[in-house]
Amino acid sequence: QVQFVESGGGLVQAGGSLRLSCTASGSTFSFYGIGWFRQAPGKQREFIAAIRSGGSIYADHVKGRFNISRDGAKNTVYLQMNSLKPEDTAVYYCNLVSPVDRPLLSWGQGTQVTVSS
Repeated sequence: QVQFVESGGGLVQAGGSLRLSCTASGSTFSFYGIGWFRQAPGKQREFIAAIRSGGSIYADHVKGRFNISRDGAKNTVYLQMNSLKPEDTAVYYCNLVSPVDRPLLSWGQGTQVTVSS
């Protein structure tokens, strides 16, 4: 079974950038969609972005600021986050996603992103 490990989170000032990594182990996922999600304290987990062979898709509130990409050789998907805002503070997770961007597997530990104002 595929397992994901998220990394790259940290503390950054508003307006700064971070690049998150999602590395898969257990099986290649080249043929699947991979999505990024986040969960802020006291809020439900929400969809951020997904990438598949046909392209990528973003939630409206990150469009133009975040960019998702993948390196098949490394079994890794990246989330480049620019122009970060305090409201981007959350734990970020990645997962296999269905054709309608629903998560398919159990969640990993995620990576904490904290944006200070």
